[in-house]
Amino acid sequence: MERELREGMEPKQEEEEEEEEEERLGNNNVMEMNEKENEIEQSKVGIMRALVQREDPSAKDVDDLMIRRFLRARDLDIEKASNLFLKYLSWRRTFVPNGSIATSEISNELAHNKLFMQGMDKKGRPIVVCFGGRHKQNNLEEFKRFVVYSLDKICSRMPRGEEKFVCIGDLVGWGYSNSDIRGYLAALSILQDCFPERLGKLIIVHVPYIFMTAWKMVYPFIDSKTKKKIIFVENKKLKSTLLSDIDESQLPDTYGGQLPLVPIQDT
Repeated sequence: MERELREGMEPKQEEEEEEEEEERLGNNNVMEMNEKENEIEQSKVGIMRALVQREDPSAKDVDDLMIRRFLRARDLDIEKASNLFLKYLSWRRTFVPNGSIATSEISNELAHNKLFMQGMDKKGRPIVVCFGGRHKQNNLEEFKRFVVYSLDKICSRMPRGEEKFVCIGDLVGWGYSNSDIRGYLAALSILQDCFPERLGKLIIVHVPYIFMTAWKMVYPFIDSKTKKKIIFVENKKLKSTLLSDIDESQLPDTYGGQLPLVPIQDT
């Protein structure tokens, strides 16, 4: 009976059913692969936790998500990820001895009014806006404290279940007086080595041609994972590009959206 029914089908209908079956099987295979990868990843998280806690007992205070981020940053290589994580714990104790950076420690940086946070993109990631043209070369140690303060703030404001943020790097008005290679490299090192797998996407807008001189000096120090998260946007495609990732109700008003910019210290 089943055979007679199939023989009576139109060729197009039969072809569609075959395609649907192939798609279903393909989806099942993807799900099985993802489950297996998750199991392997979770197993490595457990192994890494045991290793780092043996070397530094304070590691017991961090959750599995943090250990997983360090693992992912090193392509699930337990040895490399453990070394990076142990260096992070040591750095954190030295650089942030009180557990957090006070605004009084970064007053000059905050006065530049260059970093803001408000809204979520379509994936639920917090949106950060940084105005590179407002940055001035200042005391490097204070700038590094400002970077840590900002990243701590951003991470503390992430909704449950989200680990990454989106940053709009706006270079409007950027000139040579804003070029700070030492500062850029210090910020990059903190982001990649101390807050790995936190950046979801960096959208660089209003890019002046002269910025590319500084970019060429910084680019070799950006790791391959971070490079894939960076895009440059032409002015004529600015709003359409932003709207592809961010709903207008969540887009900062400076880009034609509905949300006002909120200074990072006021979030």
